[in-house]
Amino acid sequence: MMRKPVQHTITAEDEARAAEILGRVRRMEVCTHRLVNDALAGRYASVFKGRGMDFDRVRNYVAGDDVRTIDWNVTARTGEAHIKVFTEERELTILLLIDISASSDFGSVESSKRELAAEAAGVLAASAIRNRDKVGVILFCDDVELYIPPGKGRTHIMRIIREILFFRARRKGTDIVCALDFANRVLHRRAVLFLVSDFCLGADQEKKMQRLLTKLQVSSRRHDVIAVSVTDPREESLPDVGLLCIEDAETGEVVELATSSQEVRDSYTRQARDRRENTAAKIRSRGIDLVECVNGENWMPQLLGFFQNRRQRSG
Repeated sequence: MMRKPVQHTITAEDEARAAEILGRVRRMEVCTHRLVNDALAGRYASVFKGRGMDFDRVRNYVAGDDVRTIDWNVTARTGEAHIKVFTEERELTILLLIDISASSDFGSVESSKRELAAEAAGVLAASAIRNRDKVGVILFCDDVELYIPPGKGRTHIMRIIREILFFRARRKGTDIVCALDFANRVLHRRAVLFLVSDFCLGADQEKKMQRLLTKLQVSSRRHDVIAVSVTDPREESLPDVGLLCIEDAETGEVVELATSSQEVRDSYTRQARDRRENTAAKIRSRGIDLVECVNGENWMPQLLGFFQNRRQRSG
């Protein structure tokens, strides 16, 4: 069952923490606002079209109008030619599915993967709100922890960013299929789904990946699904620090690695890179767009490239 936010008595420590959190959220809002204005202006609207055309009204036919739009019933009743006028149903629903499993808290640079996810989500949400679309969010681990229904406005975006950053999940694992199933249940019309995850699926990675790929393909028939991977550079490279204990954040499994060995470091890098490239290839093979964001690096070119490729394909 989805967990509701817990209310508790505010202490002095809570107030201090809240002030720190507010400062970080405000800085992130400034950052996402700048990114949206400077880099994404116009691209979002050109990529994500409305759901179709809605009938608006009829009016008198004038020379040059498309005869295919003539309303023959009204024309016959009035004795004068009338045409149907349609308007685009522009408003979209954007749903952000954010992985907040234990592995998302890892970060070898100034920020964690979860903070990277929050920043990317903030940019996407701000782009949507600017185009008068609705934005909602699902926070999940191996169950759906929080659902914020689609809404509009600056306050709504701030809440989304705040929850992505600081909501505490009850569990540690990852089940993306569960989140997709939940999205399909709560969305009654076609929407745009951004699935933001590190795609570290824990035990039985291959089995879970096959199940995920099948669900992604099924979901893409109903919704426009875009995957956004968030990774950390340390996940593909090890420092030379001697004997190093690495703990899996989701399973608790501990592995010792002799990082002073070049062979061990190279093997680690090769396996991690192969796993990431394999995941990306499999996702794209199902017709799902993938945007790859690396913690500590400028990921905006990846997002801009996605919008550019989408625009070229649709144009």
